[in-house]
Amino acid sequence: MSGQSAFTTAVLHADRPVPVGLIDPKGRPAGKRFDVYRNNVVISLRKALETGFPVLRKLVGDDFFAAMAELYVRNPPPTSPLLMHYGRDIPAFLEHFPYAAHLPYLPDVARLELALRHSYHAADIAPIAPENLALDEATLARATLTLAPAMALLRSRYPVASLWHANTDQPNLKVPDRGENVLITRPEYDPVVQILPAGGGVFVEALQQGHSIQHAAERASAAIANFDLAGVLGMLIAGHAITGVTIG
Repeated sequence: MSGQSAFTTAVLHADRPVPVGLIDPKGRPAGKRFDVYRNNVVISLRKALETGFPVLRKLVGDDFFAAMAELYVRNPPPTSPLLMHYGRDIPAFLEHFPYAAHLPYLPDVARLELALRHSYHAADIAPIAPENLALDEATLARATLTLAPAMALLRSRYPVASLWHANTDQPNLKVPDRGENVLITRPEYDPVVQILPAGGGVFVEALQQGHSIQHAAERASAAIANFDLAGVLGMLIAGHAITGVTIG
């Protein structure tokens, strides 16, 4: 193990010895200083998880979250020096975390919170003016859309948007027992979480893949009868999620 790897491993594991040759500014063994540093690093990583996943923490409770975070922190170290990116593989971690097996929706809740974080930090790109989409039906059908970096789609087998709202801004919300397709947009400063109508997830996903509006609508209509094309386009426009239109 290289010196850097040994140092990183020792920082994240309290039972590991102080790296050989580590000394303080006076040339003395840096045992006590290293223990303080190690403790501060672990605490800062745990706090970053608490900040990044507040709904996840609320759903499982403080004690469960603290124990989970402790185990997660001991996994491979952060790959980015920016703490705002820490926790990107929490969903995968939760999928294999045996103590969360009875809460199968947790990974998607974590994905939603990660998507919100990504949306918040995404680049600002001016949305298209709504009148630029005032095209005749045949022309609009051929169009492909450029979607804003701040827009995100999450298709889940669980009611993740309702769970999020019930634990943030709608405490009296009755959470349904069904999956939800979630649209995240950033019309102003903060991201907005919305539940797409039936077929909306199929439609937006097709747009993300570069398909025309007509092709995306056909996919959605094949998945659900009476797909509300105008309604979903309206959500994208209101959410400032469309930044360009190309006529094929």
